Amino acid sequence: MNCFTHDSRSAVGLCSVCQKAVCKECVGQDTPRLVCRTCAARGAAPYAFGYGGYAYRMMGFEYKSPISIGGWPLVHICTGVDPATMRPRIAKGIIAIGNIAIGGFAVAGVAFGLVTLGGVSIGILGALGGVALGGGFSMGGLAVGSIAVGGAAIGFVHALGGAAFGPSVISGMRCDDTALDFFRQWIGAIPRNCR
Repeated sequence: MNCFTHDSRSAVGLCSVCQKAVCKECVGQDTPRLVCRTCAARGAAPYAFGYGGYAYRMMGFEYKSPISIGGWPLVHICTGVDPATMRPRIAKGIIAIGNIAIGGFAVAGVAFGLVTLGGVSIGILGALGGVALGGGFSMGGLAVGSIAVGGAAIGFVHALGGAAFGPSVISGMRCDDTALDFFRQWIGAIPRNCR
């Protein structure tokens, strides 16, 4: 196999981004993976095209709003991996959306922030997700927080769930009056075992 650019030279491998054969001269410097100089110069995002701040890449999508607050973009949306490092892209913004997101309001498979929504959701004020850990309100399959609602709920103040643990609990086995009064204000419906 010969180099794509220098057809008389033997290739040392394929560019991990564009998949073109490259010789020693065409390999980009200071990249952790085999990347050609052209892709390294483009920021390892070949075939990128965009308009209005959007950038579509071969290995993901990214949008950053031009407005920022405290150095963080107002909106940052990204998915996929960085083709040079093969690390997942992380959305960081006031509103962050992606596979991994960190922000004021974060939506992701793994989300960290003030208010979060995700498969694994860690929020300071509130968390909603499969596994939700929050300082305030948490709701999920496994919920841990001051007020926790979920299949398995661990509440520091109140807990509602099939298996609920905390000082004030409504669960399949137990129904505390304090929890009943609190959740009746917000939910309205009373579980059958509490009547």
